[in-house]
Amino acid sequence: MSDEVGKLDWTAMEDGRGEGLVILEQEKAPTRPQRRKKRWDIVPDEDQEVSSCGKLDQKKSRWDNGEVETLREAKETVETNSSEQSSEVCSAQRTTSEEGRFHPPFQKEFTDEELDKILPSEGYEIVKPPEGYEKLRRANLENKRKLLEPKITLYDIPEPTKSFQEELGESKDVPQQGFMRQVFHSELGELSLRIEDFHFFGKLFSNISDDDLSPEEVNERLVLTLLLKIKNGAPILRRKAMKQIVETARDHGPGIILNHLLPLLMQSTLEEQERHMLVKALDRILQRLGEKVKPYVHKILVVIEPMLIDQDYYARQEGREIISNLAKAVGLATMIATMRPDIDHPDEYVRNTTAKAFAILASAMGIPSLVIFLQAVCQSKKSWQARHTGIRIVQQIAILHGSSVLPHLKSLVQIISHGLSDENQKVRVITALSLASLAEASSPYGIEAFEPILGQIWKGISEYRSRNLASYLKAMGQMISLMETNQACYYIKEISPVLVREFGSQDDEMKRIVLRVLEQCVSVEEIGSEFVKQKLLGPFFGQFWTSRNSLDKRTSKLVINTTVSLSKQVGLEPILDGLLIFLRDGSETFRIQALETVRNVMEIVPVIHLEQRLEKLLVDGILYIFQESSTDEDSSVVENVGRILTLLGTRSKQYLPQISSIIRWRLNTPSPRARQTAADLVAGIIGVMKQCEEEQMIAHIGLFLYEYLGEEYPEVLGSIIGALHAIVTQVRVEKLSPPIKELVPRLTPILKNRHEKVQENIIQLLGCCAKKGGDFVSPKEWDRICFDLLDSLKANKKSIRRASVKTFGHIAKTIGPQDVLVTLLNNLRVQERQLRVCTTIAIAIISEICMPYTVLPAIMNEYRIPDLNVQNGVLKTLSFMFEYIGAMSKDYIYALTPLLEVALTDRDQVHRQTAAWACKHLALGVAGTGCNDALIHLLNFLWPNVFENSPHLVQAVYEALDAFRVALGPGVILNYLLQGLFHPAKKVRSVYWRIYNNLYIGSQDSLVPFFPPIPQIGNRNFDINEFYYFI
Repeated sequence: MSDEVGKLDWTAMEDGRGEGLVILEQEKAPTRPQRRKKRWDIVPDEDQEVSSCGKLDQKKSRWDNGEVETLREAKETVETNSSEQSSEVCSAQRTTSEEGRFHPPFQKEFTDEELDKILPSEGYEIVKPPEGYEKLRRANLENKRKLLEPKITLYDIPEPTKSFQEELGESKDVPQQGFMRQVFHSELGELSLRIEDFHFFGKLFSNISDDDLSPEEVNERLVLTLLLKIKNGAPILRRKAMKQIVETARDHGPGIILNHLLPLLMQSTLEEQERHMLVKALDRILQRLGEKVKPYVHKILVVIEPMLIDQDYYARQEGREIISNLAKAVGLATMIATMRPDIDHPDEYVRNTTAKAFAILASAMGIPSLVIFLQAVCQSKKSWQARHTGIRIVQQIAILHGSSVLPHLKSLVQIISHGLSDENQKVRVITALSLASLAEASSPYGIEAFEPILGQIWKGISEYRSRNLASYLKAMGQMISLMETNQACYYIKEISPVLVREFGSQDDEMKRIVLRVLEQCVSVEEIGSEFVKQKLLGPFFGQFWTSRNSLDKRTSKLVINTTVSLSKQVGLEPILDGLLIFLRDGSETFRIQALETVRNVMEIVPVIHLEQRLEKLLVDGILYIFQESSTDEDSSVVENVGRILTLLGTRSKQYLPQISSIIRWRLNTPSPRARQTAADLVAGIIGVMKQCEEEQMIAHIGLFLYEYLGEEYPEVLGSIIGALHAIVTQVRVEKLSPPIKELVPRLTPILKNRHEKVQENIIQLLGCCAKKGGDFVSPKEWDRICFDLLDSLKANKKSIRRASVKTFGHIAKTIGPQDVLVTLLNNLRVQERQLRVCTTIAIAIISEICMPYTVLPAIMNEYRIPDLNVQNGVLKTLSFMFEYIGAMSKDYIYALTPLLEVALTDRDQVHRQTAAWACKHLALGVAGTGCNDALIHLLNFLWPNVFENSPHLVQAVYEALDAFRVALGPGVILNYLLQGLFHPAKKVRSVYWRIYNNLYIGSQDSLVPFFPPIPQIGNRNFDINEFYYFI
């Protein structure tokens, strides 16, 4: 190292470890030749932690020399100076700062002696720091350490006695957005609270007791607790908190609730479920508070209006409901006064949401209440923004109300018609679009309201281009669908040249509007096929049937629908002439679009007179698409190909050998996707093969599929089983290949496969085998299958459970219900509710298939077991059984009445609830069969349950009473009600009047003969003698 002194400067180091020596320049200092670094030259990690408390002795290495030796000595010095700290770490007694936080060893400042050992002491000099540097440096280091503290958790276990607020107060910094911390709440327990949420709920985690707070602060803490329960609590806590905050909303007042709830809803980090719960709470609170929320209407609208343009449908519905309830609570005048300043707001986003809010206001208060206001706004001369928003409000009213605008159509058209000649382009565009929306909403009526403006619409089509023309074309297209035939044909012929000219537009929105207008024009039958062929068909195929349009899903769908509408006018052959060439296009998306269009056209237009040439080209094209398909849309390709062959019917017989060979070849390919599509195609065309009497071909394919039941890919295996199911369904049992007695044992092991597609298809196939040829299989095999089917009753997919239940019924019909019942009745003892419910449905289906007398003795005997789950399962089985067997229940009602008596008088609410459902289905089944005595007997046991508080039980009882009304007639139920309609107790009256209202809704006319005669009171005579002739 040279003796010349380098020029140094004193700067603050970012990590705060030393005095900040940095070499800025070193004159003529020769550099040591750089050696190639080897693995043993790597400097040991200074921050490596030692697991033991004491320092381990390390062996001296001959490579410990040079800079490594210097650094090692410095490290040993540092470790010696911090030995006390190291020992404290090992004994779990960490060194903390004066603020109570742990500081890792690497944050400790180095002394001059330590720096002399790390850095060379010769050839350099230490420059004195400038005046005032120490104070600034200390402040910077303090801020750096505080920023690092909450992010360096290491192995520091937080103490549960500390609150989150205290920890945050110590760090005095805001962590990044979404930062989660575990906090403890006395009622909610451990919570993962975001730092953004802590700004709202921080007062709940302070150590201040309620006795030290003012009444207002205690009230605020209670509201915050309820909101936190609604937002982050368990479902039970949420329901209780929701009910409590709604019931006490008037006591708390709107200010304290809305001032905390509305800012919480404005958070961008809220999850969908949290937002949904808070919005639901806001809706109920607004209904409870009523007019008290008037001062907060604007704040509420600021929060809710953005929900009206949310991508989620349910969020939009919630926003509409809140604004509707708010309008009913505060009145029309308050809502208009609050939203009026936003009508001419410079921001289009605000104006758009305001227009949607006014449309909801019209829905809540009625359109006539806003007509005068809209007329004033739409004719405003102050700003074009106000006119634009007023006309947009009319558009949103038409979209939201639909056909309900018909009574007010003429006035709404008159209000906005002047906008067609407005000086501002945006006003003209929105006026035309609003007229289009009004015409669409009022279709097929209301052309009289639009006749005064047809001339202006046509003038705009002749004069304007681009976006203006698109809006006018859309308005004219919607009005054409309202016109009479002669008038519509005239306007179609006049507008056709404009449409053909715009076929080549490069604007996507213009393309979509032109397609919609063209579809509406060709839907008029009297326009004639010759006009469509000569003027529209050729340019349409030339401009719209391109691969570029197939890439846009919206445009592609419109092209398909318009082509189908054209086929209704010109027939099948001209459309196929234009489409078949696209079946062999290089773009797969374009081919699939053409295939889907061909299928839709063939479903509408008959194929009887199809030429042989077009038929061959069609089959060749669809087979080409099938073999070349390689995307995720393979399922739609297979479905469309199978449907087209089905529509061809017997005309496809000559192509079946070729298709069969393609299927067998694809089943042999190594590609799982190819094998799956081949099996799916078999399932789609089995019906055509049966129609063409190709039973030998079906048997050969079935045998081929049987050999592939060892497929390893579950998706492919599911498709193969589905194809076998289609074959078993279509072919007679005697001609099946392989026969059922060989097929069923081969399928039994596959039942253990837990893939949903495999499960569903294998269960359906076994059920079909049991239904068509169960006698060919031994009963022991069916018993094993029943045992394996029990697990499928626990499947998550509903269709699998439904298929399992039906299969149990088919197996029971084959081998008798006794053995199957033993297996199913044991399932009623399990704890899993879903399994018990599926078991009861299976038993009910067995009783329907094998007759109830084969099942009832076993399940009635099972009811004697003192197990609540078993008894509830028996009652649910009876409920489903009565629902399935209908009028057949009259043969068993007297045998089951004692059992239902016991169930209706049981102490358990769920027991009585299930019995009420059973009584409902029993009463509906035996209505009109002369079993009124048993029904009245059961009604006497059911009636005392009307005063229960459980909502589920109350619903079951009310529906059972409605069923008894159908079976016994409304007069019997009215006799039960008369004694309580005018009872002195309000609780009794409310229940009886609710039942009476249901009775009145169901049998209003039938109640007239049962009303008691009222004598003449003074001069008022209530008797109408003519009615007695009808009674």
